[in-house]
Amino acid sequence: MEISGLFLFTAFFLFSSALASDSKNNPADQLVALVNSNRTAHKSSALYDNQGLGCLALQYIKAYEGQCGSVGDMKKPPDSSFTDTFAPNCGVVATSLTPITGRFIGCQTKYVSPDQAFDMLIDNDKSLEILYSKNHTEVGAAVSGTDGGSPYFWCVLFSNGKTNSSFLLDGGVAKSVRPGCYSGSNDDCSGAADLKFNGIFGLKIVALAFAVVFGLVL
Repeated sequence: MEISGLFLFTAFFLFSSALASDSKNNPADQLVALVNSNRTAHKSSALYDNQGLGCLALQYIKAYEGQCGSVGDMKKPPDSSFTDTFAPNCGVVATSLTPITGRFIGCQTKYVSPDQAFDMLIDNDKSLEILYSKNHTEVGAAVSGTDGGSPYFWCVLFSNGKTNSSFLLDGGVAKSVRPGCYSGSNDDCSGAADLKFNGIFGLKIVALAFAVVFGLVL
């Protein structure tokens, strides 16, 4: 019984540690950091990372329903979707919506790192013009897989809203819109097997705990 209790405690500890580490590694936040670092390097101002706008970016991804080809065909959800669907799904107050001044959307059949996603999204003069535009004041990013796997979508939305008055969340908290994750939420990723974390990894954690308890790890 003591061995079993120690095993369960060790497995839980390692499992929780893995989740905690993942929560500090939100790829959508990293993508926003890349956007801002590239803007400041180009003498453009850094943008405010708006949680509500980030949630809308995740809804924007969901509108593609996993169809990578629609991204390649330059299709996009109608602007009315922001008011009719995206805002209600996120709990964003409709009257706080401000114009979208730019957007990036990309899709890959396999998960890529945030810096690789940035290179995928910023790949021509037009995208550079959008990136460095002085019309932007806020940014929100999101990433999600489809049905727990491929394809993987990345989205960045820009706006000219005012900090603390645009894309406001009803009650100050966004609704649960998993799977996927978005910037500014201080949350870990969910969906696409947490993009990095999945059941197989969980089994490895338990196996490692088993090995530690029974002295199989030197």
